[in-house]
Amino acid sequence: MLAGDTELLLRVQTEVLEAVARGEQLGEVGAILCRRVESFVPGVTCSILLIDDNGKVRPLAGPSLPPQFSSAVDGLSIGPKAGSCGTAAWRKEPVIVTDIATDPLWEDYKGLALPLGLLASWSSPIRNADGQVIGTFAFYYGTKRGPTDLERQIVETCVQLCALAIEHERVQARNHHLAYFDVLTDLPNRAHFNAKLAERTLLGEPFGLILLDIDHLKLVNDSIGHAAGDALIRTIAARLSACRPEILPCRLGGDEIAMLVDGCADHAALEAVANRALAAVSGMVLVGDQSIDAHVTLGGALYGVDGRDADTISQNADFALYQAKQTHRGGYVGFRPGLRTAMVERISMVRRLDAAMAEGSVVPHYQPIVRLETAEIVGLEALARLVLPDGTVVPAGAFHAALDDPRIAYQLTGQMLDHVARDVRAWLDQGIPFQHVGVNVTTGDFQRGDLAERVGSLFAAHNVPLSHVVLEVNESVFMGGSDQAVPRAVECLRDQGILVALDDFGTGFASLTHLLSFPVDVIKIDRSFVEKLGSDQPSEVVVRALLDIASRLDMRVIAEGIETAQQAAVLRQFGCLMGQGYLFSRPVPADDVTQMLRLFGQKHPVPRHARAIA
Repeated sequence: MLAGDTELLLRVQTEVLEAVARGEQLGEVGAILCRRVESFVPGVTCSILLIDDNGKVRPLAGPSLPPQFSSAVDGLSIGPKAGSCGTAAWRKEPVIVTDIATDPLWEDYKGLALPLGLLASWSSPIRNADGQVIGTFAFYYGTKRGPTDLERQIVETCVQLCALAIEHERVQARNHHLAYFDVLTDLPNRAHFNAKLAERTLLGEPFGLILLDIDHLKLVNDSIGHAAGDALIRTIAARLSACRPEILPCRLGGDEIAMLVDGCADHAALEAVANRALAAVSGMVLVGDQSIDAHVTLGGALYGVDGRDADTISQNADFALYQAKQTHRGGYVGFRPGLRTAMVERISMVRRLDAAMAEGSVVPHYQPIVRLETAEIVGLEALARLVLPDGTVVPAGAFHAALDDPRIAYQLTGQMLDHVARDVRAWLDQGIPFQHVGVNVTTGDFQRGDLAERVGSLFAAHNVPLSHVVLEVNESVFMGGSDQAVPRAVECLRDQGILVALDDFGTGFASLTHLLSFPVDVIKIDRSFVEKLGSDQPSEVVVRALLDIASRLDMRVIAEGIETAQQAAVLRQFGCLMGQGYLFSRPVPADDVTQMLRLFGQKHPVPRHARAIA
């Protein structure tokens, strides 16, 4: 190669590398290379093709070739008789055809080349670092000939430049994909979602935002394994992707997926899309020999109607999702202004309750549980009360919304258990007769997976036998995760000698048939049935049936909310042994209940080894 040729080739190389460094599109980089080589080597026409993962030809650059030529070869398969380029990619070696008109490699394609004056062709494969053919670089000639020595050196350099440019583009694309797409599901990730959401709010055109939570994902991870949880997430993502094009699903992380819905102008349209997504997601997911029922909960908000900036729309959709999880699990709730007010109040209450617990202002008050025949106190229920600086006592109902926060609920239960253990120790030391103290536990207490150890350690710290504690679990907690998760945890508690009561029976999800699978010692009939006794026959039928079933299942029954002597008389007539309510006492502080226990405590308590309240 002459010095002038070397200088020109170096100039071509420099220009191509600069284009790559500037971040030019791969097609433009290829076009620059083709044009410079064509000006350097008269009489040749350059072409660069890519080979996709399926062995199909994809034109990249050929600025001197007519567009119809590139369109005609787009999508053709490589093979042993696929022209110069397709054959070179197939053989993984250069292919020289000095006469397109007669060469059998061009038998099926010469009609594309000859009318354009392309009489000969030489194609060389482009390889990546692993040796895989990722493209071809070709010279077409207007005469029947092969390459010169100079052209061979030029093509060698061009092939290297093409390999570098293609690999650089693929690395950039891979990095972009990693930055903007979720690895597990291949859905757009949070960064991609944020960009798309901001883009749509700037455009100002109608759209909706739906947030989706996968129900019971933690249970799947804990009981079957994270591989099963990942499979569930992937399947739900794939099913949502099939709902396109107007829905763009993005995985925000964990069990949360966001869906941007284009062209949605009102809540009715958004709800219709949400219902379509719910229908698409539903169905069993098979993981090995396990089947998982896919369930999701959705909340949505509309651009314009529910906010005009990304933060407000996202927050309002989140409020709607929270409401759906609380009241419409497995369904959809659209945003309405009242949800924001309720959420702000809840956040404020969480902060106030957090501060009150830090100050020690949350204490237990105790409501007696009595034998209906004798009015003897056989047990107590500990109820959280917030004592304000002026002495005002605030019942738990006033800060109930804050207990939806799992952290707050967990912390409150811990404080209540510690208070109760200390009070029980004081009563035992004074020889005061009583059996058990009931303490309410929530979903948040079960989520940590350490409830049994926690109760055991807190009562052991005060040297109180676990036979003196009853954990009260309401129906929504039993049924809120799955039919098995909480019951299994409850069974572990019972194995340690802790009694468990099913609280507020009849108000939640449970039915009489669930008593066969709920591992409990005590059933507490909700006040909504008790208050109608003596005036409502259906309530009396339910209470009679429940008492009979509980007796046959060796479960004890406590009637809640007894406020009149007539209600107590009806319950005694039905065979109910125990009850609690304002007829006997409101919840009172520990000092007051100490005096009540001295006066009305059970004179002949059951043996310490007994399993249930009697």
